[in-house]
Amino acid sequence: MEPNVFCCAVVLFAGMASSLEITSKGPGSIVVASGQTVKLECHFTLAPEDFGPLYIEWSLLASDIQNEEKVVILYSGDRAYEDYPFMKGRVHFDMADPKNGNASINVTGLRLSDTGTYQCRVTKAPGVRSRKILLTVMVKPSRPRCYAEGPTEQGKDVVLRCVCEEGTIPLRYTWEKISDSKLLPASAVLDAVGGTMNVRNASTSVSGTYRCKATNRVGNEECILHVDITPSPNTASIIIIIIIIAGAIIAVLLILIIAIILFCCCRARQRKKYEREDMSLPWSHVQMGSMTPSNLHEDPLVSGDFVHTPPVPASHTPLAPPVLPAPGAVPRMAGLKPQSHGRHPCVIPAQNREGSIV
Repeated sequence: MEPNVFCCAVVLFAGMASSLEITSKGPGSIVVASGQTVKLECHFTLAPEDFGPLYIEWSLLASDIQNEEKVVILYSGDRAYEDYPFMKGRVHFDMADPKNGNASINVTGLRLSDTGTYQCRVTKAPGVRSRKILLTVMVKPSRPRCYAEGPTEQGKDVVLRCVCEEGTIPLRYTWEKISDSKLLPASAVLDAVGGTMNVRNASTSVSGTYRCKATNRVGNEECILHVDITPSPNTASIIIIIIIIAGAIIAVLLILIIAIILFCCCRARQRKKYEREDMSLPWSHVQMGSMTPSNLHEDPLVSGDFVHTPPVPASHTPLAPPVLPAPGAVPRMAGLKPQSHGRHPCVIPAQNREGSIV
């Protein structure tokens, strides 16, 4: 028999004869929220025939063939080595002395980058055993924001939304009514992935308090939303109110226009009345009023077209007092006769026997 074949046969026989066993029966897959602490279990048992030194190694297996394994923590020669770059300061053995059969480790401050398959390998010649655990680190949902999209009026479609800013997908959203009958509207359409609840042709019975809960594999958060469905405004009533207001404005304008027209008419009538009164004045009043300083020189009585007589002697008998005209009679000057000089009438003063003007 060739030496290489013999060595392989001896190693295989020794492994079959070893009593080293991994006794942990926990889940092979763990999902944990970021920031938390996880315990990766790895318990083992030894037998007297396992005589070699104890060697324990935890490593993160490569996700593909191009990457290499990353050692997380190591126990060898009765000493733990925890200063490996990956997870440095965040990983420790669960027991101070793992040789007693507990090779479990605790990882604190989990990060998304810690996701992967971890392997616990226990070696004590001639035995070698290992166990793999898939660790998935997820971000739990943040507190969602609930709000109503668009108007919440009666007869319209009302959309309620629930949104998380953070959280590892898949996220699942659920809606429930926590007031009144605690039953969702019959016309409600739920979207568990998008987080919406669409209520078609909403009525006032939709009003109430609702709770939305966002959930993934590592946690859940919720928010509360109060919905108030208001009656839709009556379009006919609005139109009637608008017509009434417009009619009132038009009526006020018409009243103002009519008042202005009446005022103008009254002013015109008064002006015509004054003109008629001026034309109906007596002839003597008009004639006397027409003798202004500007035309005095044209009148023969003033301009000197008649012969001046010497003044009446003081011994002359005084004239009788003038007789006042009766009311309504045309005033006339005694002894004066109206004569016409061309187009304008003129009054010639009368003279007495001695040539004096009476």
